[in-house]
Amino acid sequence: MKTSLPGFAIMSLLSSTMVWADALDDVKKQFIGDYELATYVSFPAAGGEIDNDYIGRLSYDRFGNMSGLGMPRNLPERQSTSTERLTSGFGYWGSVSFNLDNNTVIHHVEGSPMVAQWVGGENVRFFEFVGHDILKLSLKDQNGRVAGERISRPGAVPSLRGQWSQVCPKTLLFL
Repeated sequence: MKTSLPGFAIMSLLSSTMVWADALDDVKKQFIGDYELATYVSFPAAGGEIDNDYIGRLSYDRFGNMSGLGMPRNLPERQSTSTERLTSGFGYWGSVSFNLDNNTVIHHVEGSPMVAQWVGGENVRFFEFVGHDILKLSLKDQNGRVAGERISRPGAVPSLRGQWSQVCPKTLLFL
């Protein structure tokens, strides 16, 4: 069977599209699960790093949705010594998309009671899996360093890195 040059080009394009789609499906499956915040570090513009000492949960479902909650570990203690209602932390949910060329996950924020200006925006994070149960999410500058500002978030923390440990085995999630 003879294949013409245009036919070969179409077959090559279809083949590479299928490989990309398989890679995207693999990444989506790897994200599905519930994670517990292990570390949450900020990098001020002036330099150095700050361990925010947060606790939190992050969830990705099989339908392309996510939710994340986090608060300072000492918030209940601070509240016990205050007569005012204290709030601090983050909480938001929305749909998820991925850019595999940049290794980013995009949280399309649909709701955020703690940071209302996030609603309708995108929280873009670089992702890296370490083994089967650690997910690292971070902001990076154009040189790949953990630095810079949140994308389209005026007044946000200059930069951050979070590390999440999976709470339950993935095998329980694929029923």
